[in-house]
Amino acid sequence: MFIETETTPNPATLKFLPGQRVMPSGTRDFASPEDAEASPLAQALFDTGEVTGVFFGQDFVSVTAAPGADWSALKSQVVAVLLDHFVSQAPLFAGGDAGAIAVPADEDVMEDDPADADIIDQIKELIETRVRPAVANDGGDIRYRGFRDGVVFLTMQGACSGCPSSTATLKNGIEGLLKHYVPEVTEVRAA
Repeated sequence: MFIETETTPNPATLKFLPGQRVMPSGTRDFASPEDAEASPLAQALFDTGEVTGVFFGQDFVSVTAAPGADWSALKSQVVAVLLDHFVSQAPLFAGGDAGAIAVPADEDVMEDDPADADIIDQIKELIETRVRPAVANDGGDIRYRGFRDGVVFLTMQGACSGCPSSTATLKNGIEGLLKHYVPEVTEVRAA
């Protein structure tokens, strides 16, 4: 088995491609060792002592290194952990599959105005079809959080969370796209 690596716009994060499916559907973000208790793989990555974030995408794992960590040494440790996991075909989550894992509710999701349902559907479709695939290429994900008074609220995850260029991505890329296709959108903000 060979695991490819790719850089991401976030210099603290590398994207690892094991050449097989990681998540059967959706994504999962682990922002702390406590979050990682749900996944033996995520926990093993945090156990290196130099990892501050793990993100599972459909066919990749993004790993964020702690400030000051040396990627040249950490990269080989991460590859070894990933190889052990995928070669042994160990379960991704404790309990064998993601179905047994309770995903915390999104507490920062706003309640949308039913009168904006058509606008929100357009926004969500653009995020799914145009934005999410591009963000996944960079080792991350994006989540819709709400729409109010012309403002779309989004959350960046994985490599995109904390990335120095994430503000530019939101403002210059995503905001421009949404404003172009959905005239009711006046601004995009990080939630």
